[in-house]
Amino acid sequence: MISHSTVQHLLTSSVDLQEVAAGNEKAFKILFEQYRGKLFNYISRFVKSETIAEELVLDVFMKIWIGRDLIAQVRNFDAFLFRIAHNKSIDFLRSAAGDKRLQELLWDKIDLADQIGADTGLMAQEYESKIRAAIALLPPQCKKVYTLSREEELSHDQIAQQLNISRATVNNHIVMAQRFIRNFLSKEIDLAIVILLLGKI
Repeated sequence: MISHSTVQHLLTSSVDLQEVAAGNEKAFKILFEQYRGKLFNYISRFVKSETIAEELVLDVFMKIWIGRDLIAQVRNFDAFLFRIAHNKSIDFLRSAAGDKRLQELLWDKIDLADQIGADTGLMAQEYESKIRAAIALLPPQCKKVYTLSREEELSHDQIAQQLNISRATVNNHIVMAQRFIRNFLSKEIDLAIVILLLGKI
């Protein structure tokens, strides 16, 4: 049995949406404040950038406002709203595939090391295989440093001591390895697919 409070909540939500559909800016602002945090967190999982996520949240609500006449007809507003957010995220990732600046920004947000052991089906297996292939192509010393850091989880100081090299040299090797792996993956795997995969991990 539906409680009185639940009925009231449903009625209030319905009234708010009707007010938004009628062009009530105050009701729209309330709607925006109610959902902006949830949408931001959802979109951030895909785009890996707070700045871009904030922009896409605004895009979502702009679309809602422009098409407000149809809101009252939506039976499940939450599902409707998050579907728009999902589509906006996908559109952005597709556009990023042709924009070098956006590619660099997004790749910088991806922590490659944490994903090596991920198990999320065929896409993850392909992703892991490509990372392994990239690591295999690294110069011997660079590969050794990267493996000790990312797979054996040794600190920079521990690696420096074990290999008898400076801490700065360790850091340089790791930075070089990460840059090489990102470049390798950007050519071998579609960026949008990688980011969508990481958003599910």
